[in-house]
Amino acid sequence: MPKLRKVHILKALTASVLIAIQAVSPLAPGALAAGLPTLGDGASSLTTGEERRLGDSIARELYRDPDYLDDPVLQEYVEGIWLHLQDAARKNGELSPELEERFAWTLLLGKDRQVNAFALPGGYMGVYLGLIGVVSSGDELASVIAHETSHITQRHIARMMAQQGKQTPLMLASMLLGALAATRSPDAAMAIMMGGPAAVMQNQLNFSRAMESEADRMGYSLMSPAGFAPQGFVSMFGKLQQASRLNDNGSWPYLRSHPLTTQRIADMDSRIPPGKRAADPVPTLEHVMMSARARVISNPGVEVRRQWATLPRSGSFSSLSQFEQVAQLYAATLSAMYLRDWPLAREMVQRLLTATAGNAPANIQARWLNAELEFKADNSQAALVALPLQSVLAPQAAPKATASGNLAGPREAGPREAGPSLATIDVVERVAPRRPELLLKTEILLRLNQAGSMASPLQTWVTDHPRDGSAWQTLARVWRSQGQEMRALRAEAEAQVAHYDYAAAVDRFKAAQDLARKAGARADYFEASIIDTRLRAVEELLREQLRDKAVNK
Repeated sequence: MPKLRKVHILKALTASVLIAIQAVSPLAPGALAAGLPTLGDGASSLTTGEERRLGDSIARELYRDPDYLDDPVLQEYVEGIWLHLQDAARKNGELSPELEERFAWTLLLGKDRQVNAFALPGGYMGVYLGLIGVVSSGDELASVIAHETSHITQRHIARMMAQQGKQTPLMLASMLLGALAATRSPDAAMAIMMGGPAAVMQNQLNFSRAMESEADRMGYSLMSPAGFAPQGFVSMFGKLQQASRLNDNGSWPYLRSHPLTTQRIADMDSRIPPGKRAADPVPTLEHVMMSARARVISNPGVEVRRQWATLPRSGSFSSLSQFEQVAQLYAATLSAMYLRDWPLAREMVQRLLTATAGNAPANIQARWLNAELEFKADNSQAALVALPLQSVLAPQAAPKATASGNLAGPREAGPREAGPSLATIDVVERVAPRRPELLLKTEILLRLNQAGSMASPLQTWVTDHPRDGSAWQTLARVWRSQGQEMRALRAEAEAQVAHYDYAAAVDRFKAAQDLARKAGARADYFEASIIDTRLRAVEELLREQLRDKAVNK
């Protein structure tokens, strides 16, 4: 599970355990067994709706955690990869219409430097910047996301909860005690929850190993249809094996929740047909830039950033490959920005623009970085000029929207001969408006007191993507800059709804309602009607949320 803040996560997870225990208990009314493919003994009695509620409760805690990150640039890049894998799962019959409709399919980024990703109940996925920073290609990143996607589509978490429901009362008691201890001592809580009998723990680990192997197999089957090189699985496992050698000698195979890395590498490698094996996938320039961005953002050390900021001035820079040069220039620019060394940052970004001039996706990223630099340097006019006039690539098919509002057209790809991965050409075909540019342009115009023109595109955006909390907050600031306080309050409320903070949303809606009453006949009737309707709906959501909390205290 993610390592954001121990207390927050333990509270969220133990609350989920309590809800799950209630759901799988014989006393739980109306719990219907979901139709799942056979794996081990029995199936989950947790419905898709109940699993989604578990995920929502955990996501609410993660949104409030200081390590949660909404970086529009990285968010768009990773979501683009995930969208293609979802499309492949849909075509392979692994993503059912029910799961696609009921689950959230939401990506959450964490600033932590650990190399990890995780699946949560109800279609949520977390990816740490540490993972993005170490993978060598989009194919390697896709292999991890494909693995976690299969955990979601096969509902492995619901299965584990069903398995827990069949365990002895001592195991359930350990979980309940852990829930109580989490508010006092996270370490004690973990010790209590891990204190069940060895036989019960062994049974649980065996069940997890089967799920991990299944997630490997099914995740691998998504790679080629999604347009990624299957070799990304093998090369990524090689990285994990190398990283684990310091603390994992593989001598306890039966007390591991994951299969041995060597076994997983052999299994994946054996699935590549003879004669179709290739070297490790080649990265794209865009990927190495995103990897550099993740490393700089996740590493707050001043000395490290000072070193990165001047690396392209070294004598050995000219001997590097184009990929290495572009990565160093991007990291140098962003590091200098954090250090507020604007002359150095401008020097590096100009070199980056030159180095990426022949590659459209990479050059757009460089121009966004240039605009971001000028904005942070309080040169808003230069930032506006630096924005790309056209950062849109035509999609090959109708786009699908993600929770944060990014759009991507699915790839058409089948099994391929050894050669360049589609990830080395372009991770995702996109259509306007691209979220990073929309939000950055609005921020620039807000500073220039010229943001009125952005109200319409932002309103269109949040209408299509109502769970984009950051876009709602930005729209609220635009409305407030135009003297539209009632609309600003409603947008702030919707931002809280997007992150499941219904109490805060009700507070904002009521403030807007009070403002409408005070305005009397001068109030916008249609806006006031929307606020009244939304307030009633969110109050009902809040009552449900409070009932869940009361049941699981």
